[in-house]
Amino acid sequence: MSEQPPSRRKRWKEGPDGAGSQLLSLNDDELLFWVEALPADHHDDHGLLEVVRSDRHFFVRQEAAKRICDPHLLKGHSGDRHIGQILVRGMTRTEDAAYLEKLIAESRHLEVRKAAEAQLRLILTAKAT
Repeated sequence: MSEQPPSRRKRWKEGPDGAGSQLLSLNDDELLFWVEALPADHHDDHGLLEVVRSDRHFFVRQEAAKRICDPHLLKGHSGDRHIGQILVRGMTRTEDAAYLEKLIAESRHLEVRKAAEAQLRLILTAKAT
């Protein structure tokens, strides 16, 4: 019987991370409640980015990514198929088109490439009108 190659997927941790910040000591439900309770004009991108960088379940990380006010903070996570989709949806400027084209060419995740293509079409359509 042949051995299976090790998975490239990051293992996620259910619940508090024992180490790290007070924010990551919350369980998943508490953390999601905190994320959803943030006002639209919050100033806690740093805390949200900490959640995105964590080993929490992709859904918790994705919800945190959606609430980050400056989508360019997510550029370091474009290789993550769950966060990469959130990143490209926040890019709306003409200057972002080159970055989206780069993601389309280089991302190994179909979901990220498709989201980048859709966002690029939106930018180009808006520019043409």
